[in-house]
Amino acid sequence: MEKLIAFVDGSVYSQSVCDHAAWVSGRTGAAVELHHVLGRREGGPEQANLSGNITLGARTALLEELTDLDAQRAKLSQKLGRAILDDAQARLEEDGVKDVSVRLRSGDIIDTITEAEADAGLIVIGKRGEAADFAKLHLGSNLERVARTSRKPVLVAARAFNPIARFMIAFDGGASCMKAVDHVASSPLFAGLSCRLLMVGADNAEHRKALDDAHARLEAGGHTVEADILPGQPETAISEAVEREGIDLLVMGAYGHSRIRNLIIGSTTTEMVRSCKIPVILYR
Repeated sequence: MEKLIAFVDGSVYSQSVCDHAAWVSGRTGAAVELHHVLGRREGGPEQANLSGNITLGARTALLEELTDLDAQRAKLSQKLGRAILDDAQARLEEDGVKDVSVRLRSGDIIDTITEAEADAGLIVIGKRGEAADFAKLHLGSNLERVARTSRKPVLVAARAFNPIARFMIAFDGGASCMKAVDHVASSPLFAGLSCRLLMVGADNAEHRKALDDAHARLEAGGHTVEADILPGQPETAISEAVEREGIDLLVMGAYGHSRIRNLIIGSTTTEMVRSCKIPVILYR
């Protein structure tokens, strides 16, 4: 991995995004490219909202005033964006990352990812953004869009970074999960970490073969692996195992076998990202 992309928005997750990006950089040697995306400005002057009863001169003066105000807001947004990037760069440098670059963009985050991810090995983003509803534990809208769109693995940062020594692969035998296994087996990011391979469902011949194949692939990559099949619902069983076994990082495919997997990220994936208090790496 030569480069990873990290998105910061000034929310409480921004510091964690930087710390997780620094952890990846420290293990892989990847450069970090920081992005802050200014959304399309809201609250600008709209002639259609002005009353037709206002005299022409007054309406013209009001439009000019609103235009000036809109321009001021745009300048303030750019200053804030640069300040957010400066703080994030300083945080990464404090964490020991030497190769850091910054990008301030206007527009949509998906357009930024489409343009920037080609030469990146990983995208790092916070679980929730600055406007998230923490009381309801809603996922950030940008996270869900990024997970649907990006062709690269996405590391979803937890609210705070904690040392990572033990990771779990939530395995379902699907294509995206097998891609995760292959990546884990060959990536220096996971080298030396304790590996747990967990499948939830019926303990039958088909599941056992898929699990054994994944186990063998991980062992061939140098990992010592604990592998099991547990009964129950994936959302519940995985969450309980993460908590019970002290897992520091969850690895899973972004999609399961749902017929609508091309429209939304898999329901189990969504629930795991929403409820887990640890970082999650998603693979398409």
